[in-house]
Amino acid sequence: MASLEPPSIPTVWPGAAYPLGATYDGAGTNFSLFSEVAERVELCLIGKDGREHRIELDEVDGYVWHCYLPTVTPGQRYGYRVHGPWNPSAGHRCDPSKLLLDPYGKSFHGDFAFTQALFSYDLQADDLVTGGVPPQIDSLGHTMTSVVINPFFQWGSDRAPSTPYHETVIYEAHVKGMTQSHPGVPEELRGTYAGLAHPVIIDHLKALGVTAIELMPVHQFLHDHRLLDLGLRNYWGYNTFGFFAPQAQYAASKHAGGAVAEFKSMVRAFHEAGIEVILDVVYNHTAEGNHLGPTINFRGIDNAAYYRLLDGDPRYYKDFTGTGNSLNARHPHTLQLIMDSLRYWVIEMRVDGFRFDLAATLAREFYDVDRLSAFFDLVQQDPVVSQVKLIAEPWDIGEGGYQVGNFPGLWTEWNGKYRDTVRDYWRGEPATLGEFASRLTGSSDLYEATGRRPSASINFVTCHDGFTLNDLVSYNEKHNAANGEDNRDGESHNRSWNCGVEGPTDVPEILELRGRQMRNILATLMLSQGTPMIAHGDEIGRTQRGNNNVYCQDSELSWMDWSLCETNADLLEFTRKVVKFRKEHPVFRRRRFFEGKPLRTSGHVGDIAWLKASGTEMTSEDWGSGFKSVGVFLNGEAIPNSSARGERVVDDSFLLCFNAHGRPVDFVMPEGYAQEWVADLDTADPTGANGQTMAAGDKISVAPRSLLVLRKTA
Repeated sequence: MASLEPPSIPTVWPGAAYPLGATYDGAGTNFSLFSEVAERVELCLIGKDGREHRIELDEVDGYVWHCYLPTVTPGQRYGYRVHGPWNPSAGHRCDPSKLLLDPYGKSFHGDFAFTQALFSYDLQADDLVTGGVPPQIDSLGHTMTSVVINPFFQWGSDRAPSTPYHETVIYEAHVKGMTQSHPGVPEELRGTYAGLAHPVIIDHLKALGVTAIELMPVHQFLHDHRLLDLGLRNYWGYNTFGFFAPQAQYAASKHAGGAVAEFKSMVRAFHEAGIEVILDVVYNHTAEGNHLGPTINFRGIDNAAYYRLLDGDPRYYKDFTGTGNSLNARHPHTLQLIMDSLRYWVIEMRVDGFRFDLAATLAREFYDVDRLSAFFDLVQQDPVVSQVKLIAEPWDIGEGGYQVGNFPGLWTEWNGKYRDTVRDYWRGEPATLGEFASRLTGSSDLYEATGRRPSASINFVTCHDGFTLNDLVSYNEKHNAANGEDNRDGESHNRSWNCGVEGPTDVPEILELRGRQMRNILATLMLSQGTPMIAHGDEIGRTQRGNNNVYCQDSELSWMDWSLCETNADLLEFTRKVVKFRKEHPVFRRRRFFEGKPLRTSGHVGDIAWLKASGTEMTSEDWGSGFKSVGVFLNGEAIPNSSARGERVVDDSFLLCFNAHGRPVDFVMPEGYAQEWVADLDTADPTGANGQTMAAGDKISVAPRSLLVLRKTA
């Protein structure tokens, strides 16, 4: 490309090695890039007309190449060209024909054109992918460009809600999916950060009672060319290449860098509403894929530093994620990038926590998952990152990757065992009662040994990955044909039950049963010890028509159908009721595990008791009998350390009657626990109403496949 005219050529000062990336200070911009393998690095400034001006970076400190340009201001588009070895056999893939995006880029502009220009090998000759000479086709004009941003923002009186874990209710959501079809969101704001911050969305979340919104990936990601060729898109966004930049396509503002201020405005609006913002982050891999992938940034900057390569043949990538590559969390500069990114989102973007996708990959120090890996050591001692909510998806697809319960004490975890157990119990699987009891009470078997509390268990039954709650009770099999993979993708063992008919039906009895099953799961989730998470749309019965893997479906199939707020108004009312019920009663959100010992204030009655339907306590033989009904007494008379100040809080006591049988079960009100009970919550009713009053020794019929919650009144 031709250079810019001489008047546009900037003055070049040495600048500083840190901070990495492009940093505007009000007068000019410092540029800084790490590459240990580079022999030369050029900073490329891109004009509005697409023409390029290259600046040789002469300053190098500790493999960090840098300069300061006093005349460069926000909105300037740029990239890098890295000159160095092209030697795949040694793990090096430098290709200066590629305009490389800044790994520390805080905003990106444009789009990708998946032509030969993005690839450092001849697409028609696959043998050259691991050797040979790159075809030297310039990628400028075919790739996105990095953008210098204005970092200054008026936060006003913004303060993070900082809700304790045991009081937290998480709502997992997708920026576009939540807003794209909401009639109350202006059309120009739908699918954007501004749309998500609109009062109609925030009011819905506040009425629901959630305290934190967990956003599916908003770091800048790439839509795979394979999906684009099929007319699909990477809807979920687990394909990051920019760990500092909010996804530009989710911004209503279309000017370069506008996504940053819009994202900050969204965070400020959520904070004003008392709602925390948690980001689902993907530091386990990047969008460049395996050796057949495009050269966007990391591969061309320093392939061997950023990626885990095969020990015996570094032409290829280790893949613990199923995406083609794994980020090399053993390398100090890659670790630095991850930690710098996390701190940036906390300090500059003011988010309140992170959920780490496939977090086990970050713990692979050599091959096996290591709970004491360098990454966790850095997080533990970091004065910023260690103070926000840290949630691990505690598995990857590599050997030994399932690590539920094995993360360090600072971390909480998506509890996959909770999900599986609750699903199995309510669909009537035998011999799950003991496991069900463990999950209901906070999974002490998983978390207590590492000094963690019940809140370390992020309890969920559904999430973005898998069936929605409605589909969980409506389908036995996945129906993923729309994904273009002949229904091979997605989980085949869903622990779901269609209640007698696969998919949509008009049979009243089946519809009633499905509604009851959804209420059972929502109530169990909110009455369990731990930190509950709701998947967006489950409160109104959202369906994906049996597709349990909508990662590529950016359409009505995956978006929220807000008309369901009226169609399924009873389910929405029930969800609000049970979330409020949890909030009002600290006995359901204890800060410590149950001890099972008698309390002085209650005589011989302990903090928890497990009861048969006959009203007598269960024996060790009963736990192995495989029956599907159980009563749980929760003593609210003295809950240790249930408040932030540490005092013992007094609450009501409750009797939870679980019946997973397909027939009614008579429960006897136990002697010695209360003289009188009132039914506060009944999943057999569409809105949870009941109100019956019972005395000790009385019998109450609990409907088939339902949960009845009784409160001690005397």
